[in-house]
Amino acid sequence: MKIIANKHATLGATVEGLDLAAGLPEAEFPVILRALAEHGVLRIPAQHIEPTHLKAFAARFGTLEINVANTFQEPGHPEVMVLSNIKRDGKPIGLSDAGQDWHTDMSYSAEIAFANVLHGITIPRRDGVALGSTEFANMYMAYDDLPEDVKEKLRGATATHDFNKFWEEMRSRPGSTRAPLTPEQRAKKPPVSHPVFLRHPVNGRMALYANPGYAMKIDGWDKAESDAMLKFLFAHQLQDKYRYRHGWTENDVLIWDDLCTMHNAWPDYTPEEHRLIKRCQVMADRVFDPAFLAGSGVMQAPAA
Repeated sequence: MKIIANKHATLGATVEGLDLAAGLPEAEFPVILRALAEHGVLRIPAQHIEPTHLKAFAARFGTLEINVANTFQEPGHPEVMVLSNIKRDGKPIGLSDAGQDWHTDMSYSAEIAFANVLHGITIPRRDGVALGSTEFANMYMAYDDLPEDVKEKLRGATATHDFNKFWEEMRSRPGSTRAPLTPEQRAKKPPVSHPVFLRHPVNGRMALYANPGYAMKIDGWDKAESDAMLKFLFAHQLQDKYRYRHGWTENDVLIWDDLCTMHNAWPDYTPEEHRLIKRCQVMADRVFDPAFLAGSGVMQAPAA
């Protein structure tokens, strides 16, 4: 196995020499885990796999989430979410507008996500050019570049994140077929608070953990002051110098670290240009556990 960092990019690396249908060798897992924390996004090309293989690989990193609002699941595999604009017999087979603005998955949950693992099956193309890219932003760099007075002001601060914020934004888009969240769904995912700055458990680096998709307010701050700070943070973290855009190729497996990145799916294709991707979402229930890291051959990062 070889890991090749993306040249001239702030994020990303390609992993060569893996066949996930055959399983991930034990000796390779700590290498992948450290590389994921370091590079933020890993591409594993040419993977001809089934949902069972995708689940088995993703589950190495933590418990797999079953989305509270998702009805588009792989039959028999509720942990595998279907992202697609394809219709069969006039009915959609997947969620067609997933992630189409900047956000961090599961920041709205009391138990946050560690990683997403996606398998690209059908990629839309126009004149031979792949569409539907996924763009990422490096939150290590965004934290590092913050002015020292802002770091000091936000040290120890938390922000409230709300699932309904992003859901309603997607519902407001032209052509959206999303229904409002039900009271039961809202009750399962009430607003939660998380630190604005998050220390990554694998390498100890600090990341800016507040995103425009779900972050609503800085806890305990006056509304005007909170709104101004979030506006500044959102503009700061989306500077071009922090961003990397991944162009999909059929049979890519893409895994990204939600602790140190934000992402955005680009909807630059029409309903007739078909896209089919299957996704597992990994919770951060193990990566913060020193026993899991030690058992995986990775030392926990020292406390800051």
